[in-house]
Amino acid sequence: MADRENAPAAEAGVNYRLPRNVTPSRYDLRLAPDLQKYTFDGEETVAITVNEPTDEVVLNALELEIDTASAERGGKRFEGEVELDAKMERARIKFASKLDAGEWVLKLKFRGILNDKLHGFYRSQYSDAAGQTHKIATTQFEATDARRAFPCWDEPELKASYKVALVIDEHLAAISNAGMENERRLGNGRKEVVFKETIKMSTYLVAFIVGEFDSTLPVDAGTPLRVVHVPGKSGLTNWAKQIGVFSLKYFAGYYGLPYPGDKLDLIAIPDFASGAMENLGAITFRETALLCDEKTASRQELERIADVVSHENAHMWFGDLVTMRWWNGIWLNEAFATFMEMLAVDAWKPEWKRWESFSVSRAAAMAIDGLQSTRPIEVTVNSPEDARAMFDILTYEKGAAVLRMLEQYLGAETFRKGIALYLRKHQYANTETGDLWDALAEPSNEPVRKIMDSWIFQPGFPILEVEQAKEGGALKIRQRRFYYLPQQSEGDQLWQVPVMVRAKTDRGVATHKLLVGARTAELDLGGRCEWALLNEGGHGFYRVRYAPALLDALTKNLGELKPIERFGLVSDTWAATVAGLAPLSDFIRMARLFTSETDINVWRALLGAFNYLDMIASDADRSALAGLVRDVAGSAAPRLGWDARANESELERQLRGNLISALGTLGDEPAVQRRAADLYHLYEDDPAKADRDIAPALVNILAHTGDASRYDEFTRKFKGAPTPQEEQRYRYALAGFCKPELLRRTMEMTLDGQVRTQDAPYLLHSLLLNTVARYDAWDFMRKNWDVMTKRWPDSALPRMCEGIIALLDREADVRKFFEEHKMRLGGRLIDQHLERLAVAVGFRRREGAKLATTLKGA
Repeated sequence: MADRENAPAAEAGVNYRLPRNVTPSRYDLRLAPDLQKYTFDGEETVAITVNEPTDEVVLNALELEIDTASAERGGKRFEGEVELDAKMERARIKFASKLDAGEWVLKLKFRGILNDKLHGFYRSQYSDAAGQTHKIATTQFEATDARRAFPCWDEPELKASYKVALVIDEHLAAISNAGMENERRLGNGRKEVVFKETIKMSTYLVAFIVGEFDSTLPVDAGTPLRVVHVPGKSGLTNWAKQIGVFSLKYFAGYYGLPYPGDKLDLIAIPDFASGAMENLGAITFRETALLCDEKTASRQELERIADVVSHENAHMWFGDLVTMRWWNGIWLNEAFATFMEMLAVDAWKPEWKRWESFSVSRAAAMAIDGLQSTRPIEVTVNSPEDARAMFDILTYEKGAAVLRMLEQYLGAETFRKGIALYLRKHQYANTETGDLWDALAEPSNEPVRKIMDSWIFQPGFPILEVEQAKEGGALKIRQRRFYYLPQQSEGDQLWQVPVMVRAKTDRGVATHKLLVGARTAELDLGGRCEWALLNEGGHGFYRVRYAPALLDALTKNLGELKPIERFGLVSDTWAATVAGLAPLSDFIRMARLFTSETDINVWRALLGAFNYLDMIASDADRSALAGLVRDVAGSAAPRLGWDARANESELERQLRGNLISALGTLGDEPAVQRRAADLYHLYEDDPAKADRDIAPALVNILAHTGDASRYDEFTRKFKGAPTPQEEQRYRYALAGFCKPELLRRTMEMTLDGQVRTQDAPYLLHSLLLNTVARYDAWDFMRKNWDVMTKRWPDSALPRMCEGIIALLDREADVRKFFEEHKMRLGGRLIDQHLERLAVAVGFRRREGAKLATTLKGA
């Protein structure tokens, strides 16, 4: 079992860590970006402490030219000679004599570029309604890109305060982390905007944004809160403002600490590589993650915005106020913010049942964590590339899932007290994972560190195999690591597994709680078992495999299970099927039991399995798969109909759209396709006449059945969409057509400038997963690889390549390609994609020859 002694230490990355002989405490930054030349000039004065006499100062700098450097103290000035090391991303300033220990001021003048790679200090642009182009300069510094904007000690532990001044054109707006202090005209059409000093924080949280922006009036969220956007989009801000205010106040109450900044701006950026970035006081977002028309956006699209805004607001405390010491602990930021976004959105919209839908995210993390190529949540980070590669589903979703499992085991209020203690104790400072466990152990009196080290510091997760003892009044539980691919040995890994069991015996229904830490355990139920459910509430990060008699009893008592528990049953059974632990025919028989299912998340599990089957199916198998989809989903859809009903929940409305989309695409149901076309035209005439939650389904179905005329129509709609959600809807629809010649046009669109570089990799990802286009898309990707890697954001390329999991007929070719083309941030992600491809190939090898028979006859 993993323990704290084996945990990756913060000091592991010694080759890239800066020396500690000089440390900063305050930066005065003045930057002058030129949006025409895409360059900037800068100067900074840094208050530093020389901890031991030295004749050189080493800090981070990348893609910068440093023109002058000096150190001053007590009227003395020492000129420095600058040596840049691009490989180590450092600047070394050498002085003719040693700087004595004590307080000094370091002064630098430097120059840089506004790059087009969506990191560091970069450029963005947008076109207004008249077709005029407007330019923006903005920042994205996490993980290690502040060094591209100004020379700095670019490590999270080296916190400092920042006072920023921006010199810009008079007609432009400027935003930074703190509120504006003053503004003065400089002449020649330029002005200087000076901001207040920030709190003590890490470099990666600094932000400055310049461009033509409008904003909402400030509202009280415990601090003034605004939504900032490019002109013309003020009507799309209300939803984000609502959840922004609610979640910020919610977190202040939950944490027991006020918001640490003096204002909060939520800023929509036209070009943005990720979803959002938690810069203190100046959170930046992709437009789709912040702006929407709440009258036309689907519930799922609204949920996405609520999630992202809440996630970033949670970071203002968990990440910004208290920060991990080194990048190995980034999960302390991201997993907790993911956990907190669920809490806040669930409190805001309880009817959304957000923790139940989080089970889908938990299952997605398990799909990666069941691979040999997975990693522990926390691993050693040595280089900047290592740090950037940490931002994946294991950091976010697995991390959040194990926190939820712990919260449910300890109790919600006990957990909250531990978190509040952690934040109070470490505010404005840096921590490691053990600090969190110690804070949670204090109010709970539980061995939190012992429990959680097994989940944080070792890869994978357990599958609990359960059977009835011979006497029938007890359960025998055995844990082993779950793998999708066969292993020669199951290994010696063990977890401390908090298990919640609900069982019905001849004495009634009771809940049991136990911590399984050994290979095997036995639970006395206190009576003869009629049925038993492991993972009550669905919060445990483990799979369950029931002995046949127990599984049969559960499936005969589905009505006794909560929706999230039914989801777990379907998800666990499907995972066992993909792993070869059970035949596909068993899963298909189970799926047919769910025709009366009403929960959206259970349907997501079923439809996800059907989509996977579509990926491995041959053309000859597809009619059998369509028949299965019609049998299962077609029995449920008529109960919901096509029209929203009075007093209907939002989740029911969303489920209607999901089922209609499945029937019209995978199910290839002509009647559904005809009705979708009729409703789409009605929707075009008057959007109020069609339920907004089936609008995405209508677009999907019309793309699936569409011809060249429809393709041209959707292209126009993509380019002229009035909201970010409609733009995204129609853009991805261009990858959902079934005619190869149309899909080739979409491929070309990713490189000819019609699609933003932030979006193009994800569009190609969709093309790789389209069973009609996948091999053409693969050839296109290989042919244009050099262009793509040069133009597109580094962080998006590994995610684009996830689509290779569908290239079942090209496995050897795919492996050879990635052996020859190493990706800067690919590393483990590419290994995982290749292993998932191998899993799919193995599944088809086992089930493919008899797939049609299985689908029809099970």
